[in-house]
Amino acid sequence: MNSPVTEAELQAWVDGRLPPERRGAVDAHLALHPADAARLQAYRDHDAALRALYRPVLEQPVPPAMTARVTPPAQPHGWPGWLAPGSGPAWPPALRLAAMLALTVAAGGAGWLLRGASGDDGALGGNASLAALPRRAALAHVVYTPEIRHPVEVGADQQAHLVAWLSKRLGAQLKPPQLASLGYALEGGRLLPGQSGPVAQFMYRDGAGARLTLYVSTEQTHNQETGFRFAQEGQVGVFYWIDGRFGYALSGNLDKAALATLASAVYAQLEPAL
Repeated sequence: MNSPVTEAELQAWVDGRLPPERRGAVDAHLALHPADAARLQAYRDHDAALRALYRPVLEQPVPPAMTARVTPPAQPHGWPGWLAPGSGPAWPPALRLAAMLALTVAAGGAGWLLRGASGDDGALGGNASLAALPRRAALAHVVYTPEIRHPVEVGADQQAHLVAWLSKRLGAQLKPPQLASLGYALEGGRLLPGQSGPVAQFMYRDGAGARLTLYVSTEQTHNQETGFRFAQEGQVGVFYWIDGRFGYALSGNLDKAALATLASAVYAQLEPAL
């Protein structure tokens, strides 16, 4: 008789590290428990989205300065703890990816902070929340736009409820722009965690199924207003700007010119109301 499937085995299935002899039992469990199957598939989708977002960075060679920080100094042959080349334990791929992402995020955050401190971009003023805005928006975009069953928490068919709910949670009156004239219909929205409070994400979809997301934050209490800025986060383009305490970021897998047209339409509709 097969032993019951454990949560650890389910997580191993997600990571692709499930022992072959347990695959049949886990597959049978997932066939009988659709909620578990949906949950694990969502985990896999999120992992794939993260990999897609950071693939261009992961494919770059690690800078020597960063390598030096994680490489122990060489020790002479025969010293305690010495290991012959290739004899040490190999890091599994998932651990290597996690380490690389940690280094990337740390280096990226430090770079933005140093940029502001050195005066290279006075408009940023060294405020990490503005620097993080396009990155957080792009990450939310790649996590939720692939979703088939639950891309949004509240659909556009309940727009009044959606707007009232998100406005209450963010403590500000929100107004989702209408982009139907440009080929994108409002699909709905969801509430997400921000750096210091909730943020809103509105999702749009065109006739071919391509999606845009508008990320709205009210955390910009120390930033001055800014003009449009563009960031390329992996395969996702992001136009973002600050208007009072509001931070906006429009994300999509589009060329810069097409995304700029959409961002201009969003700005034109939001600016009078807020």
